[in-house]
Amino acid sequence: MKKVLVITYYWPPAGGPGVQRWLKFVKYLPDFDVNPIVYVPENPHYPLTDDSLMDEVPKDIKCYKKPIFEPYGLASFLSGKKTKRISAGVITPKNQSLLERLMLWVRGNLFIPDARKFWVKPSVRFLGNILRDEGIDTVITTGPPHSLHLIGLKLKQVHNVQWVADFRDPWTSIGYHKKLKLSSVSQRQHKQLERKVLNTADKIVVTSKTTKHEFEQITSKPIKVITNGYDLPESTSASLDKKFTISHIGSMLTDRNPINLWKVLRELVRDNPDFKSSLELNFVGVVGENILNSIKEYGLEKHVNVIGYLPHDQAVEYQLKSQILLLVEIDSQETVGIIPGKFFEYLWAKRPILGIGPSGWEVADMITETKSGKVFDYTAHSELKNVILNWFESYKGQSLTISSQHIEKYSRQELTRQLAEYI
Repeated sequence: MKKVLVITYYWPPAGGPGVQRWLKFVKYLPDFDVNPIVYVPENPHYPLTDDSLMDEVPKDIKCYKKPIFEPYGLASFLSGKKTKRISAGVITPKNQSLLERLMLWVRGNLFIPDARKFWVKPSVRFLGNILRDEGIDTVITTGPPHSLHLIGLKLKQVHNVQWVADFRDPWTSIGYHKKLKLSSVSQRQHKQLERKVLNTADKIVVTSKTTKHEFEQITSKPIKVITNGYDLPESTSASLDKKFTISHIGSMLTDRNPINLWKVLRELVRDNPDFKSSLELNFVGVVGENILNSIKEYGLEKHVNVIGYLPHDQAVEYQLKSQILLLVEIDSQETVGIIPGKFFEYLWAKRPILGIGPSGWEVADMITETKSGKVFDYTAHSELKNVILNWFESYKGQSLTISSQHIEKYSRQELTRQLAEYI
């Protein structure tokens, strides 16, 4: 059985979508004759934790750990809440305090590529012996944080292992990158590191066709698209909500603010008494303040239920019982290739997906292909209103269902099979 070393920052008890990808790959790789050995930080600063995921870690998995120094720990004594939100990617562009502006500048310009950079050198020294003692000839790094790719880079240079770099998100083209108040020198450093990683890795894995195309402009190394996926029980039976619930599962970041949706819902609430008495908006996860302010501005606050972050198994329950599942991405050309991890669990839940994102969003084609819902851009109004109203009429008749197709290829087992063949 082939041994591979998987280097990841996010690992249970970390919560959120970042941990799911490699937790599931590690779970299923042995089924395809690959023995994963995991390396993670011993004392990480996770913005979200979910102890329930500890139960999903394979009992026989070998996991090496080494302490990590993270500046977030030092900054948190100044403002734990702000530090945690920035660490989680919730960056509010307006009304930033001096402390927030300072923290963003420091994060972007002093910690390149990110604040976990101090784990690189000690990890390279530590892992040299592990590679030799375990007889490992393949190393996989997954980012963000992209500093972990620098561990792979050094191990490749020193030990000449096969190195596979997995990008769950893009590097310099991701939306929040521009918010880090980067100097021109820092921007060049990020670009140089990105180029060096992409041209030194033996193989590259990305989660979208858009990112593959972007990276093909930088490197000629092989690139394979392996999306995120779902790994949940086959049974999807659950008692649907009595209310006409539109639920968003996961972080609703600052710029994911679908004003057109709030406008449409306001009109429907104003003009349709049945709709007004039935509507409920559920937010399961972190929600940006400006989004809540927009909802209030459009008079929808009485219909909102802010639940906050829940353990994964409880979040899944909301997916199953919701009438409609809301999927929102930032309205930017830079986000057309972002495929939220929750999308695949939405597919599994088999509830209608209401997507709102940038024009040309890769998710739109996937939803059309799987017949799992409808997608609109940020300018849509009458078409969006008609779809919601039609779904509401079906809800009243207890016939709001979806007949999704071709979703099996997004199962974690199938995706792991592709990964095993690639490495």
